[in-house]
Amino acid sequence: MLQKLKNYLEEFDRFAKKNEMQIDEVAEGYAKTSMVVKDFHLNGANVVHGGAIFTLADFAFAIASNSHGRIALSINSSISFISSAKEGEKLIAIAKEVDLSHKLGTYNVEVKNESGKIIASFLGTVYRKSDEIKL
Repeated sequence: MLQKLKNYLEEFDRFAKKNEMQIDEVAEGYAKTSMVVKDFHLNGANVVHGGAIFTLADFAFAIASNSHGRIALSINSSISFISSAKEGEKLIAIAKEVDLSHKLGTYNVEVKNESGKIIASFLGTVYRKSDEIKL
């Protein structure tokens, strides 16, 4: 199931694909995604746009929260930007499950560069539908 989820998202998550985001690891309640910062990820201050960092974290969050085989949809998420990143840096987002119940799941996501410097901290909650993911 996890490999099918990875394959499905790599093919059909058009926004992540367009932003050149990769799925590096998937396990139940866990995901690791990454992207190399390109020119199109930059804002007017010549650092990574907050939306690009949020998207990378949200992508890892989506994978981790859907890894149990039930459709999980975000109902709340927040991000704190801690450091900036520049073109050429590889950013890595690691999502870890904090709590899982029948209807809700909560996840922490840290976005770091390859040196381990924290770029952002993300917290998200999903509503877990009773529908199974059909891959």
